[in-house]
Amino acid sequence: MRNVIFAAPFPLETTMRFARAASRLPDVRLLGVMQTLPTGADARMFADVVQVEDGLDTDQLRQAAEILIGRHGKIHRLIGILEPLQVQLAEVRRDLGIVGTRPETADLFRDKARMKDELRKHGLPCARHKLIRTWADAEAFVAEVGLPIVLKPTAGMGCKATWRIKNLDELRAALRSLHASPTHPAMAEEFLRGREYSFETITINGEVLFQSCSRYYPSPLEVVETPWIQWVVVLPRVIDDADHNDARALGVKAVKALGLETGFTHMEWFRREDGSLAIGEIAARPPGANIVLANSYAHDTDMYLAWARAVVDDKFDGPWERKYAVGIAFLRGVGHGRVVRVDGIEEASAKVGHLVVESRLPARGAMRSDSYEGDGYVIVRDPDVEKVKAAMQTVIETVSVEYG
Repeated sequence: MRNVIFAAPFPLETTMRFARAASRLPDVRLLGVMQTLPTGADARMFADVVQVEDGLDTDQLRQAAEILIGRHGKIHRLIGILEPLQVQLAEVRRDLGIVGTRPETADLFRDKARMKDELRKHGLPCARHKLIRTWADAEAFVAEVGLPIVLKPTAGMGCKATWRIKNLDELRAALRSLHASPTHPAMAEEFLRGREYSFETITINGEVLFQSCSRYYPSPLEVVETPWIQWVVVLPRVIDDADHNDARALGVKAVKALGLETGFTHMEWFRREDGSLAIGEIAARPPGANIVLANSYAHDTDMYLAWARAVVDDKFDGPWERKYAVGIAFLRGVGHGRVVRVDGIEEASAKVGHLVVESRLPARGAMRSDSYEGDGYVIVRDPDVEKVKAAMQTVIETVSVEYG
């Protein structure tokens, strides 16, 4: 029996989908390290769980793993999906002799400044950037690239704690919020203009064996800045074409440049108005925003199980035919407080319900989510990407969420 530790601070539904997949692998005893214990069926799938006070603390993760080793024996794999956890997991693997991504590689993906330096060293295009330790650093970077710029923590995740800075007053305020200092720099980036996409991979022993692309409508940063936008992610059925081939080649080069051996990656990239490409950033983890789920529908396979097979078994069961285009509409609205009304469901269902493969509607009485993924979603699929885009437009124009 192979002992596999799944680490996560909280047993969120989107996180537990990956743990469930790992628990279904043959000859696996699933163990857990968590800050909040799972309940119900999720609790029963774990043979043992050690509770910690801080699920992101390396020492506590190591101590918990040592407890599980004492109870169950050698650990086959130590795994987790959250980006803020990847370096700590790698450090525990190193300390306890567990197979998996090493700290040097995990930190290269996690530290966005180091990542971009490495990508540039390999000749790969990405946003110009600078570590901001002082106001003089900030002024010099603005003089170089102009405004607006993007400001974020060096170990940010997606668009969380990210600002689009339009003037110097906003820059001062954001630097104060990030507590930028000589010992704790913030990262400033050139603001990339153009269409924004993502690129996902599964890599086994250094070889990229699976690729996927998706398009954001609008960009995630705009979504964060405008909380009422009901935004959309579209996965086209065809990605081996002129619209995607150069970006896919760029993504594969980025994965190899950063040295990932085995796992999932999620890269955000831009196509500028002149057609040129630029990498936003890349993470050594599965994508968020239900893109793993959408890929399951696009390929008629279980991509959560594909993740588990990669990180636990070092195996890839594809390739799979990309049969469908898939769209995800995230449901959000105007206001604060609790969900009081969700209108337009019946009308939207009458128009596009035949294309819907999964939905989770905002629950009346629930507190408004602080996530950019909103309070619900609708997923549609069809072989024709234009039908998927039209269905997405119908959903976001018809369904409305009100808070109060």
